[in-house]
Amino acid sequence: MSASALRRRPLRLLAISALALTAGLPAATAAQAAAPAPTVPAPSASGGTTTYRPDAAAAGWLARQLVNGDHFESVFDGTAYPDQGLTIDAVLAFAAAGSADQAAARATAWLARPEILSGYLGDGTTEAYAGATAKLLLAAEVRGTAPSAFGGVDLPARLRSLLTPSGRFSDRSQWGDYSNAFGQSLALIALQRTPGGAPASAVDFLAAAQCADGGFPVAFGQATCTADTDATALAAQALAATGRSAKAKAGLDWLTAHQNTDGGFAAAGATASNANSTGLATAALLPGGRFISGLKGWSSLVKLQQGCSADPAVRGAVAYDASGFNPANAARATAQAVLGLSGQGLADLSAHGARPSTPTLACPAPAPATRP
Repeated sequence: MSASALRRRPLRLLAISALALTAGLPAATAAQAAAPAPTVPAPSASGGTTTYRPDAAAAGWLARQLVNGDHFESVFDGTAYPDQGLTIDAVLAFAAAGSADQAAARATAWLARPEILSGYLGDGTTEAYAGATAKLLLAAEVRGTAPSAFGGVDLPARLRSLLTPSGRFSDRSQWGDYSNAFGQSLALIALQRTPGGAPASAVDFLAAAQCADGGFPVAFGQATCTADTDATALAAQALAATGRSAKAKAGLDWLTAHQNTDGGFAAAGATASNANSTGLATAALLPGGRFISGLKGWSSLVKLQQGCSADPAVRGAVAYDASGFNPANAARATAQAVLGLSGQGLADLSAHGARPSTPTLACPAPAPATRP
């Protein structure tokens, strides 16, 4: 694809692909070493709330990074573009953590703006993107908004219109078809939540894409099927949600077999654990009943969280990997890490009952200065 074409479809691939114990814990507390459990936030001196829950602290930090309080941006060729995909990741993270509901509502309203919506989904006629439509449909369902009238678009109908005879949800675009296993899995998860359910042909298509080792590839139709952590985590959730338990189990088996010794998971072709892949894998393992592997993943995420010894401005954020905090990738890493920190999968995710506040990590008050 040419550079000009990329500029005209800035960040669409980013948007889809992003969707992309006690030892060494941040100074937050040993309470983070226990299995994640709801904790009532406590009032802070600033009038907000503080929390010991890693997922809520991460979501609070993430909400404070929103541009103008309602969206994220990414830079491409030196120009900042609205990043709808990362904004949706944040909306899902807020629901998983049960916090930052006011920020989630603002972000959802921003996503429904016509120019933002068409820039992400396409115009629905000559341009229509399967992965983006599936991801936004899921976000609308999680938020409890009407998906059939989201910003004037019937998201379920739009997504179903992209189903091909093979069972694959494919892009309709002059730029080519960039649909993949991420979008296929999200489409099944989202459509299963609609009255019509997920199309059987689409479930069959994803199930047939499974590699012989039980994992799932990102791209369909590879000469050699090469499994990917992120694709497998999403596919396992999609197949479990649509009744293909044996296929989902094989995917979870692959994840547990490819977990690093530090409890985390690496991206395809890499060896070092990263928060994005670990967050997605843990969000599949814990709801799938793989508690030992899931808690190892959860613990590795906690170790990447910026604790009380960090600069107050970054406390609660999750670093991409063990190399340290990097503001360039922290928002995306934190958003996907929250899914694992909360232990919630996508199939039953809901924002219902989420608290409006954006809590900060609970840290001891600094000791008062002593007089000489």
